[in-house]
Amino acid sequence: MRSRKIVVFLGPSLDRERAREILDADYRPPAKRGDVFKAAKEGARIIGLIDGVFFQDSAVAHKEILHVLEMKTKVIGSSSMGALRASELYPYGMEGVGEIYRLYMNGTLVSDDEVALIFDPVSFDPLSEPLINIRDNIREAEEKMIIEAGAGEKILKSALSLYFPDRTYERILEIADLDEDERERFKSFIQKEKGDLKREDAIRALERIKEIRKEITEAV
Repeated sequence: MRSRKIVVFLGPSLDRERAREILDADYRPPAKRGDVFKAAKEGARIIGLIDGVFFQDSAVAHKEILHVLEMKTKVIGSSSMGALRASELYPYGMEGVGEIYRLYMNGTLVSDDEVALIFDPVSFDPLSEPLINIRDNIREAEEKMIIEAGAGEKILKSALSLYFPDRTYERILEIADLDEDERERFKSFIQKEKGDLKREDAIRALERIKEIRKEITEAV
C-alpha cells in the first residue's frame, strides 16, 4: 500500500521526523472541518486523526467522520482531537488509541480544554502546555516524591486558572502558591524529566496504523 493511501493529520503532538521513522504516510497539518472527508474522497484507505484545530478554525465535525466511516475508510483517533472524537464515535467504528482516549472513554476527561494548546503555524512546535500533560507530570512528580500532594494541587489549581494559550510551566509556577523549595523542585523535574502523554499516544497511533496496514496488505 502506497503512503498516499494513509493520511495522518499531525501537528504539535509529534514531530514529523519521528513520525516518518515509524510510518510512511501522507502527513498533513492539524485537521479542520472538511479535511478528513477530503482525504477520504482522494482515496485514503486509512486516516489517522491525531491533531486538529479547536479555536483557530471550525473543528472536524462528527458527521464528517461518520460519512468517512460509511465510505469504508478506517479512521484512527489518538492524542488530541483524535482521542476526543474517537471517544464520541467509537460505537460507529472509529478506533481510539492511547491513554488520553481511554481517559475520555471512562469519563475522567470530559472537556476539550484538556488537550488544547497553541502552536507555531509553520513548525507546529507547541507554544503552550496542554492540561492533560500538566496533570500527568504532577502525578509523576508526586509518585517520585519530588513534591507532595498539596503542592501538586496548588500547581494544578494555577494551571486551571489560566486560559489554555497562557499555560506554560513558567507562568504556572509564577502564580502558584508554593514555597520556593517546592517551586524549584518541580521546576527542576520539568526541565530534566518532563513527560509528554500526547506525544506517547501519537506514537502509539502510528504504530497501530502500521499494524492495520499490514493486516490489509495480507488480506489482499
